[in-house]
Amino acid sequence: IKDVVAMYFRWVMLSHRWGDKEPLLHDIQDKVVYELDPVDSITKLQSFCEITRDAGFLWAWIDTCCIDQKNNVELQKSVNSMFVWYHNSALTIVYLSDVLPSSKSCTLAKSAWNKRGWTVQEFLAPKVILFYRQDWTLYLDDHSTNHKESMAIMQELGDATGIDLRSLVAFRPGMRNPREKLQWASSRITTLQEDIAYSLFGIFGVHLPVMYGENKRNALGRLLQEIVAQSGDVSALDW
Repeated sequence: IKDVVAMYFRWVMLSHRWGDKEPLLHDIQDKVVYELDPVDSITKLQSFCEITRDAGFLWAWIDTCCIDQKNNVELQKSVNSMFVWYHNSALTIVYLSDVLPSSKSCTLAKSAWNKRGWTVQEFLAPKVILFYRQDWTLYLDDHSTNHKESMAIMQELGDATGIDLRSLVAFRPGMRNPREKLQWASSRITTLQEDIAYSLFGIFGVHLPVMYGENKRNALGRLLQEIVAQSGDVSALDW
């Protein structure tokens, strides 16, 4: 029974760059996604759900409308649980909205998705991942079941991020080499300044309060304090 229940509740996560007019929880609650007017980012949601369904899964998760942004308790839990959710997903789909259907290798590295802060943990955490282009075709026309097993894709991602292949394929969160992990995110962009710190919580395996409005310096200061306290590695302060 346990195995049957586990199979039924397997879920698929989406990693993407937020676009204009993303549907939030209140926009889709108690509605059939496929019956919504296919405009703006609704089409992305519908396509994600269709691919999830066609792959044989019943549950799809996307951060835009699966978190109540107005509920502070839920937001706190979500930020601190995000890495684990991605890690335990049956599949994570990465949607590259600016990578055209005709695009060849190296376009993943140049995608705006690869410049965002939150996407670091979203490609490190999952065990199974697939990259899709703008028209929802597989990147490089690679139809394998897991792009973490694609040397070409992982090499491109590694070259673009500076993250070693072993970590890309089988990352384990924790305090080892903290300065290196901080540098992975040093040039990335987040819409909210505090997220440059919050997006690293899962990578270091820490649970800290989420306090939007505290500013980037305070958020990073709390994270660095926790890293040094747990690892004893003061080199993390010079990243």
